[in-house]
Amino acid sequence: MSFKTTLMLGALLLGAQAAQADATLDAQMKALALGSGCLTCHHIESGAKSADGSKPIGPNWQDVAHKYKGQAQALDTLVQTVMQGSNPYNSHWKGQASGLAMPPNAVAISQADASKLVGWILNLP
Repeated sequence: MSFKTTLMLGALLLGAQAAQADATLDAQMKALALGSGCLTCHHIESGAKSADGSKPIGPNWQDVAHKYKGQAQALDTLVQTVMQGSNPYNSHWKGQASGLAMPPNAVAISQADASKLVGWILNLP
């Protein structure tokens, strides 16, 4: 086997391992979101609708990732919103979500788990 072939096989193996790690993380975060009740109001994919065809209650997470991309304080800001809720008078998702505010979720998810989930959300494509 040539050196070039060995390098190509190694790169493919690393890519496969990274894809497996991503799939495992995706499954873990989806399970955390489901178990914490997040998916009652939110969808992951941009443009997703509620079962009746209406806008989701909360913003779709790919839209959240897009809105906050590159913002240094996004993780801290969003974890605080998850834990403490949001102000319905300052909603910046009007027209994109049917809900007015996020309720506090400290009874449903720990701050550590919220931080993991929000970090995953912010890295969605």
